[in-house]
Amino acid sequence: ARIKKIMQLDEDVGKVAQATPILISKALELFMQSLIDQACRESRERNAKRLTVAHLKKTIETVDQFDFLKDIVSGIPDPLEPQSMDGMDKPVRSNRKTRVKEE
Repeated sequence: ARIKKIMQLDEDVGKVAQATPILISKALELFMQSLIDQACRESRERNAKRLTVAHLKKTIETVDQFDFLKDIVSGIPDPLEPQSMDGMDKPVRSNRKTRVKEE
């Protein structure tokens, strides 16, 4: 139902056949699976423990299949050390106070 609503937001789209949102949903699922699989390979090559935005960006920049997404990720900052992405798997902490253990 959500995909059908999104499709109908476009003025050029008239009536949508019942099978159309199902096909779009499956195509989106396969696309996302391909993107995530490629990004996972990138993170494993870097021995990272977590898949990060930087891994997705690197995948989009290096895999021809995802060329059309380059404009979208161009605004994402590159890691500080372009040679090594090892540190990218560490989460950035917010300004939380560190608890000190009293003895």
